[in-house]
Amino acid sequence: MVPWRATEEGFVTPEVLGWYERLALGQPGALVVEATGIRDIPSGPLLRIGHDRFLPGLQSLVDTVRRASGGRTRLFIQIIDFLRIRRRPEPEKFLRRFLVIDDRLRSALGCASDAQVRERLITMSDTDLERVLDPRQLEDLRFGHRERVTDLHLPHIEELPQVLPDLFAEAADRARRAGFDGVELHYAHAYTMASFLSARNHRSDGYGGSRQHRIRLPVEVLQRVRHVVGEEYPVGCRLLTEECIEDGSTVEDTRFFAAELARAGLDFLSLSRGGKFEDAQQPKIGWAAYPYTGPSGYECMPTAISDESGPFGRNVEPTAQVRQAVRDAGHDIPVVVAGGIGTFHQAEEILRAGKADIIAAARQSLADPDWYRKARLGRGAEIRRCIYTNYCEGLDQKHKQVTCQLWDRESLDDPELARSHDGKRRLTAPPWKP
Repeated sequence: MVPWRATEEGFVTPEVLGWYERLALGQPGALVVEATGIRDIPSGPLLRIGHDRFLPGLQSLVDTVRRASGGRTRLFIQIIDFLRIRRRPEPEKFLRRFLVIDDRLRSALGCASDAQVRERLITMSDTDLERVLDPRQLEDLRFGHRERVTDLHLPHIEELPQVLPDLFAEAADRARRAGFDGVELHYAHAYTMASFLSARNHRSDGYGGSRQHRIRLPVEVLQRVRHVVGEEYPVGCRLLTEECIEDGSTVEDTRFFAAELARAGLDFLSLSRGGKFEDAQQPKIGWAAYPYTGPSGYECMPTAISDESGPFGRNVEPTAQVRQAVRDAGHDIPVVVAGGIGTFHQAEEILRAGKADIIAAARQSLADPDWYRKARLGRGAEIRRCIYTNYCEGLDQKHKQVTCQLWDRESLDDPELARSHDGKRRLTAPPWKP
């Protein structure tokens, strides 16, 4: 969930700088710049770090946080790779243009030509289409085409283990040169590295199947990054305690992965959960699937409307298990927990119980970027608490600028206010004076 937007070319914008300045005024211990692409390819309005031309903007981001926080806040950048995903197509357009016709379909429909196959398919009901299309073709029709790390028939997918270590290492070196205090390798949720770790990864080239094979590329990426940035530069990773999908990875998988990454030289481990494409809701025609709409997405960002386990701290106990596995393997790297943690009392209880070493809070920090300072100054009664409706996540799902419903309509008559593109919402939380 990104409450700011880069340019379509991936450059830092004034809105990005303004948002991080606002966050840094609250003086948190650390901020992590989210999901920054490592490839030099178009990726929509997400920050990118795949070329040196992005460095000036990223350096200005570092300078902004240093200045606004008085040097109190450390700044990390999360670097990510993702595979191609397409929007859900118009059914007739998909069947006429994009569906690959093969011998199986020709035989099933008794048609001699591809044109005849397409015309037959267009007239079919959903039930008949389910009968003749294979599961992957049906998914492409109903959700939009999505590449997988197991698509070894595609050369660029087969070559990922040879390509990704250098891409991540070069991006990490740019982060170091831009002045970031460290990097976080994105090995979580619905993206490339998490897909290599997934129990659903059955690649036959030594990078899928067993746990030992699935952790192979993540370790190779980490080792290559470490070789480039040196031993003293902090390198962590974002990992899932559980995928929370059918046949997905479990806490036992992650206990093994975490110990292996710590052994390979990881400096910190940040744990989330869920957020997968496999159980996402069907998008509207013209929209892409969004990995935080299904049950695994709920586990990643639980709301106030919940089940018997409740919305708060659902990831704490799995994190504690992973942390213990790291300690049992003889490593003392800090473990970060995230997910529905919205009060300092809750955070302190988690730390006191030894279930994590650092607390991460995204939605609460969006609701009140000053909550750190308010608590530090004994002004806790003034903290604006997140109500966990996921209003912010709903905006992100629609590719709108993310704001918080607790403040985005406040003082809209201020002529100096930075507003959303439609002019109806403020983009940063109101100022707070101690």
